[in-house]
Amino acid sequence: MNPFCEIAVEEAVKLKEKKFIKEVVAVSCGPTQVTETIRTALAMGCDRGIHVEVSGKDYEAMGPLQISKIFAALAKKEEASLVILGKQAIDDDCNQTGQMTAALLDWPQGTFASEVTIDGEKVKVVREIDGGLETIKISMPAVLTADLRLNTPRYATLPNIMKAKKKKIATMKPADLGVDMVSRVEVLRVDEPPTRLAGVKVETVDDLVAKLKANGTI
Repeated sequence: MNPFCEIAVEEAVKLKEKKFIKEVVAVSCGPTQVTETIRTALAMGCDRGIHVEVSGKDYEAMGPLQISKIFAALAKKEEASLVILGKQAIDDDCNQTGQMTAALLDWPQGTFASEVTIDGEKVKVVREIDGGLETIKISMPAVLTADLRLNTPRYATLPNIMKAKKKKIATMKPADLGVDMVSRVEVLRVDEPPTRLAGVKVETVDDLVAKLKANGTI
């Protein structure tokens, strides 16, 4: 599991333990293998899981926009009060899914959260920004994205791993949610960076100057 998503799961479970929320649902999109990631979330304390099955070319082309559409549709279907995500993926580092989900739902968002406090129907979020920390208060329902300093995720114990095997994981397809998976991005080609040229050793400063002049550098 993405470390940022682990932090998001931990925060959701902690909010449930504090009686701020009633149920935690873990969601992942992708081929059959992602059910293992959902099982990990269930072992950490989530109540049930939803696997949105995406495979083949749709999976290869899937980006933040398609995932956001799925999350937004599920949030409406499940009547969620909070959607908590990791702040970014660790492969493409897009940092877009949380913001796009909030835009599609027209919900307030608290991104890069390093502290979350719920007070009734309000959420106070301490955000990590370039200049330091920013504190905002937003109304639920809302979208939050977790930063590294929000918490330390718990380890899934063996008893909880065994219990997770009995927890329910519902399987559905994007079409069941009315989500269009067509990508608006087309990869034209992928090029490797140019091969780095080997270095050259010189004996004296005069040799170095001569080499630089020969190469047209000076």
